[in-house]
Amino acid sequence: MSQRPRASLGRVLDDLGITLLELIASDVDQREEISGLVIYDPLDEPVLGPRSLVLGIGVDPSGDTLPRLLDTLGDHDAVGLVVRAPVALTPQVREAVARSGVALIGLRRGATWAQLTALIRSMLAEGDIGEHEHESLGGLPSGDLFAVANAVAALLDAPITIEDRNSRVLAFSGRQDEADASRVETVIGRQVPERYATRLTELGVFRDLYRYQRPVVVTPQDLGYDGMTVQRVAIAVRAGDEILGSIWAAMDGEIDGERTDALLDASKLVALHLLRVRAGADVRRRLRADLMATVLEGGAGARDALARLGLSGRTLVIVSAALLTGDDHAWADHGRAAELERLADALSVHLSAAVPSAAVAAVGGTVYGLLPVIVPTGDPEQRAVRLASDFVDRVGGSLPAILAVAPAGPDIGGIVRGRAQADRVLRVMREGHTSLRVARLDDVQTLALVLELRDLAAARGERLVGAIARLMDYDERNNAGLVQSLEAWLDALGDVGKAAAALFIHPNTLRYRLRRVAEVGEIDLEDPEQRFAAMLQLRILAPR
Repeated sequence: MSQRPRASLGRVLDDLGITLLELIASDVDQREEISGLVIYDPLDEPVLGPRSLVLGIGVDPSGDTLPRLLDTLGDHDAVGLVVRAPVALTPQVREAVARSGVALIGLRRGATWAQLTALIRSMLAEGDIGEHEHESLGGLPSGDLFAVANAVAALLDAPITIEDRNSRVLAFSGRQDEADASRVETVIGRQVPERYATRLTELGVFRDLYRYQRPVVVTPQDLGYDGMTVQRVAIAVRAGDEILGSIWAAMDGEIDGERTDALLDASKLVALHLLRVRAGADVRRRLRADLMATVLEGGAGARDALARLGLSGRTLVIVSAALLTGDDHAWADHGRAAELERLADALSVHLSAAVPSAAVAAVGGTVYGLLPVIVPTGDPEQRAVRLASDFVDRVGGSLPAILAVAPAGPDIGGIVRGRAQADRVLRVMREGHTSLRVARLDDVQTLALVLELRDLAAARGERLVGAIARLMDYDERNNAGLVQSLEAWLDALGDVGKAAAALFIHPNTLRYRLRRVAEVGEIDLEDPEQRFAAMLQLRILAPR
């Protein structure tokens, strides 16, 4: 399996400089490839792979901790450290940069860490599974939208953005400092601001853009000079009748025939790359899912698949995730598949931020993540639980997910057992037997055993007999509520007041019903064995 080289530090600075990043100090070869992105947490154990680009979120750029952090990252062979600008470039910091060989980079004011993370990950993703090193379209690396954006900018002699149909910025060229405040706001947010999009819609810009195969011009006057001082020229990017997105160039002057032809040529080039990106993403997703399925099933080829995922010989933890699909989430099959892919993509980004070598894919109706244990100390399962809980908190109700965590060990057998354990935990949550959104087997083992006993009883055709059968038959004929009363009393551990409150009846009414339970069911409620038998039958055999 061949891989394309990942983005280098120089490439990141070239593409994201001026708008997002500034190089503060460096004593490294900027051609060195970045292996992954790591978010540094001073309160957590560092998980740093070689050649990582580290995001120092919360690191004080003016404090005396910066030189020590640079030395620590140098010991782990990190490529660079990004901290919030402005940075106090003291002699101690300069010496630490030289000593550690770690580039110090500033994140400009107004840019967010989430935006930076998304941009860098889109660049690093070019080296994912299934990419071919020398494949190109139009003389440019296939699917490299930032390279395409720079090429189009050179062709038009103007800074450009490539956007999808929802006005999200997919890539942008250099020279954005030649545009204006509205362009900077769009690039930093990776999205056309809502007030601009609303105004463009009212002006009919998007209607004309997608209806005609010609450039559409937007002047500063059209937007009321709201941060815009340079004219915009846009053209739709099409594949046949399908609109893939658009190109937006910041350039003044008349759009003559030469410029129109250049924009049309650029749109065709961008269309090829957008199609390749979409096809490549589908291929990578399918290939990763196939490899993950092979590993989880543990059959022939599992070891080779694990090696192709880059996880051979690693001690692993399994994180499995599923969508909550209650009555309010009755998606069609295609809608559910899209939501599952969105869950897989979101979980992959989240886990990879902490452990860059994590592998995530949707297999069946479940998303599985293989999380390598890098730090040998501490409880790796508990660390995975923290990551899973952070994910659930982050996505909130926009992506109703439940996650299970299980140990997998260093070999295929351990992975297969870990997957089975995670599935057991996930089933308890899927069927609504717990309110937990993140769980380990320790949290739900009894519930899992009850479900499995229920499966066994159903497979054997077991039926209710004895006291519970007599009580259920009596209730069907007389609507007496004896089974419900017995179950509430057992759940309350014999506390009549608590059980009566749960049933919204008077305690004396419950006492009367319990006497009828003993008479009709021929059960001794003072006998612990008979109480346990009743509880077991109610949990396993009685209709829920």
